[in-house]
Amino acid sequence: MNASVLVVDDEQSLREMLEILLSRAGYEVSVASSGSEALDLFKKKAFHVLLTDIRMKPMDGLALLKAVKERSPQTEVIMISAYATPETAMEAMNEGAYDLFPKPFNNKELLQVIAEAAAKAKGAPSSRPPSPPVPTSGTRPIIGQSPQMKKVFELIWKASQVVSNVLITGESGTGKELVAQAIHENSPRRNQPFVTISCAGLPETLIESELFGYRKGAFTGAVMDKVGYVETANKGTLFLDEIGELSANMQVKLLRLIQEKKYVPIGETRERSADVRFILATNKDLEQEIIEGRFRYDLYYRINVISIHLPPLRERKEDIPILAQYFLEKYSKASGREIKRISSFALKILSEYHFPGNVRELENIIERSVALERSTIILPESLVLAQYKGQAAVAEKTGLSIPLPPDGLDLDQTLDTLEKSLIMQALQRTHGNKQKTANLLKINLRSLRYRMVKHGLDSE
Repeated sequence: MNASVLVVDDEQSLREMLEILLSRAGYEVSVASSGSEALDLFKKKAFHVLLTDIRMKPMDGLALLKAVKERSPQTEVIMISAYATPETAMEAMNEGAYDLFPKPFNNKELLQVIAEAAAKAKGAPSSRPPSPPVPTSGTRPIIGQSPQMKKVFELIWKASQVVSNVLITGESGTGKELVAQAIHENSPRRNQPFVTISCAGLPETLIESELFGYRKGAFTGAVMDKVGYVETANKGTLFLDEIGELSANMQVKLLRLIQEKKYVPIGETRERSADVRFILATNKDLEQEIIEGRFRYDLYYRINVISIHLPPLRERKEDIPILAQYFLEKYSKASGREIKRISSFALKILSEYHFPGNVRELENIIERSVALERSTIILPESLVLAQYKGQAAVAEKTGLSIPLPPDGLDLDQTLDTLEKSLIMQALQRTHGNKQKTANLLKINLRSLRYRMVKHGLDSE
């Protein structure tokens, strides 16, 4: 039996559009122009999903939500609105709404949310396809469905089946160590040690002693023998993170270690053999470092046998929802809280954020949100996008600077995009209050309404 959906909105054109959209998607669709008309329909049958606008008269969407949940608790209710105040969103979630979906909406995304709600109402599994995880050491997977990450997964598998050196590149926070762990865990060395050393921020002498170890009395403070990471990783994998930070002298010693698999602990004269698989990572452009004389070209070509580049999160935004859901489940379980989902409003904000800290930043944002959220769903005001808000503050003080590409740009389109972005930031900061938004942007209310309609931010 097809799932049944009741669409309630006082705007006829939107009702008709949603009726056509849902009917084509295979749903049994009914429509109502008011809350009271919707309740009359519920007297005749129980719907799987109720899709209702929040701002209606005389009965608004919240009142309809409460009434429907009393009569038909199994019905999943999706609220839609151009924007909702934190108080409205909190009340809707506390009254049992499945989700709040922003206007204007993407049809594909709305259909996905309705499909999940209908599956839940019918007692079926969620229609959301599972993300393909790649196992790493411990219990943490690498998550992604984007074409870029599927290519990474393929390279991880190929690299795990050989003993060649691997160079992992990518910005900070993209998960370079997770990829290194995944290669090790899928390799024949999986039951042997996986040892990590970060080359960033450590003095040369400390890196050398940590890497190679030392003999008692080799230097002041060496009161006993110390086993180095190379020996600890014997028959396993040694992961050297941020190798772009190594000094010229250490680059020479690392080259010899990788090339000849030989090393000498500090204070010792006898060479030792190293049965180690090397994986290295950096957030620097090593080719540029070579040009500027800061990195050895022979070391670069020795380590860059298999290259895996991790794209920044802003270039694979389709992975944001499944990553966010994974972190939500992780921290909800850890904190003993029952926060089930991230609202569509919150996901929309996340999808428009540039994530300078990449996946690590997204994880921190969700962890904070779980700690701050008071309902059973993550709402926009719990996101605490410090960098996002800070960016607007910096822009107010210093002005905006947009670099001109070598081949030029579409000025009108760029200005429209910038205007829309600033209006959305202002609406977010004022929780959708139009008068406060107009004041913040130093324009009058009529001008704000015109611009919101132009950019599809208001249905009025």
